[in-house]
Formats: sequence, C-alpha cells, structure tokens
Amino acid sequence: MSAALLSSISLVPPPVPNGEPEPVQMPVIDFSKLQQTDGSRLAVIRDVETACREIGCFQVINHGISKSVMEGALSAANDFFESPAQSKAEFMSPDITKPVRYDCSNEGINKSRSYLKHYAHPLEEWIKFWPREPPSYRIKMGQYAVEIRRVALCLMHAILQSLGLGQAYLGTKLEEGIQLLAVNSYPQSTQPGVTLGLAPHSDYGFITILLPSCPGLEVMDPKTKVWMSVQQPADTLHVHIGDHLEALSNGKYRTVVHRALLHSENSRVSIASIHGLAMNEKVRSAEELVDEQNPVMYKESSFRDFLDFLPSKETKNKSYIDSLRIGAAE
Repeated sequence: MSAALLSSISLVPPPVPNGEPEPVQMPVIDFSKLQQTDGSRLAVIRDVETACREIGCFQVINHGISKSVMEGALSAANDFFESPAQSKAEFMSPDITKPVRYDCSNEGINKSRSYLKHYAHPLEEWIKFWPREPPSYRIKMGQYAVEIRRVALCLMHAILQSLGLGQAYLGTKLEEGIQLLAVNSYPQSTQPGVTLGLAPHSDYGFITILLPSCPGLEVMDPKTKVWMSVQQPADTLHVHIGDHLEALSNGKYRTVVHRALLHSENSRVSIASIHGLAMNEKVRSAEELVDEQNPVMYKESSFRDFLDFLPSKETKNKSYIDSLRIGAAE
C-alpha cells in the first residue's frame, strides 16, 4: 500500500455561524450489546440505523477501552505538541505522500490547529515512522490505535447490518482497510471573535472515531442546517459517518458536517481515528440498495481518487462527496 498521507477531509463551504449552539445529547450506542447474540444486539442495530440516517453520528459507551489507554493516548498527544520545535520540524512537509506529516500553518480549513497525521494499520508496518519523541508516544498511541481499531471494525460491521447488507457484506475488505490517526491540537481562545479551530468539513472514509480531551466539537443538523454543540460524557467515543459510507449506502446515510471550536478556558487535543477500505479499493453504491425508485446516486471512488481530488481545482467549488454525486452541478 502506498505511503500516501492526506488531510482525510472533504472541504465544504463554511456556513454562516448561527450564534451560540445549544448543547445537544447525541444518540448513544451501547457497544457491549453489540457483542450479544440475542434481541439486545438487534435493538442496538436499529439504534445505529436511526442515528446514521437522521444525524450521521453517534456516541459509544461500554466500548471496552480502558480509561488508562485513552488518557495515555491523549497525554502522548499533548506531550508531542509540547515537545521542542526542532523535534516536530522533521515531520513538516508540503508533500502529502509522506507517511507522517506535521503542520501548524493556518491554511485551508485549518484556522487555529496544529496536527500530526500518520497511518496506524498494520501497526507493525507504520509505527517505525512515528515520532520517537516523546519516548512514550509510540507505546501509548500504539496501544490506543489497536484498541480503537477493534471498536471500529465492530461498528462498521454493525452499520453494514443496519443497512440490511449483513455483517460480512464486504468480506475481508474492512480488515484489510486503512486506519489513519489525525492527532490535533487547538490553542486556548485568547482573542475576541477568534473561536474557530477547524472549519466546517466532512470526513473521508467509512467512519471516524473521535477522542477529545474536552468539549469543542459541533455538528450540523442535516435537516435544519443548525449547528449543535456536542456534549461528550467521560469515557465515551464520538463516531462520524464518512463520505464513502454515504456512497456505499446510496444516500441512505449521510456524511456529517462538523467543525471544531477553540475553548475559552484551556487548550484542547483530540485524536481522530479514520477508517476505510484499502488505498485502491473502489467503493460503490451497494447493488442491494439500488432499484428503479433508487438509482445509483454516486460514482465509484477510492482512497487514491480522494488523494487525486485534493490538489485539483474542484476543491475550490465543491466537497469531495459532492464530486461523487451523480448529476451534481459541474
């Protein structure tokens, strides 16, 4: 697989802010019940279907990742961003094909964000490229990467089942797919009116699982286009539906537009684990979800296609998911 590394987002035109959003409780999925074989699992599958169809995101409880592993990953992330500039500089590059990339420029959708991005699966293949400083980074982030991938695979199988496709619909393609970690740092908001850390966007891939150190995430209601402030109780994970899952579902599920705000009282770090099929594996609308009343709505595409899309002129006028929609304005 190529060592290509990208922003893993699809740009969307920034909507006009609508004032201070009200805190909203997201749909909650009890992960432990997905491990059962009785009616409890089927009930949770229905909850997954409702969340993916109505809002495009949900939160996960009882996922089995220990508090020490989650806190360790966030601590390692924070230690990396606080490390000397010269140790981070070796990962700075405009080349999106680098296996690890660090950036602190405020360009594109980055308004007030520094980030480190690197592949995480297969771990033994990619971990040797990760930062050596701080010394605990590889160990702590590696432990989290393995655990969050376990959760992601189970959730993706559940989502396929919720679409009526069956858990094994994609065979081994999910297990052979990519995992990309986007480790983010947002400074404390110190200037009046400067509150946006990451501009509105949707994520590439099937799903993104977010672990933040404190609140700051907002998602857009797909029906009203109103921003909602996400409340994230301790030890929960936040899951976003991505562009390729929207395409696979033939529009039954919609990718979620979201943004990150700066915190007025302290800085914030987050770890986004992005999951999808392998680099050159094409994603297409499932035949089982296509008929005369529901024709194919999306062009087939791959992770590689997204890489090619990023430097194109199209990004100035439309998001990646818009570029895949058949019949969308050229």
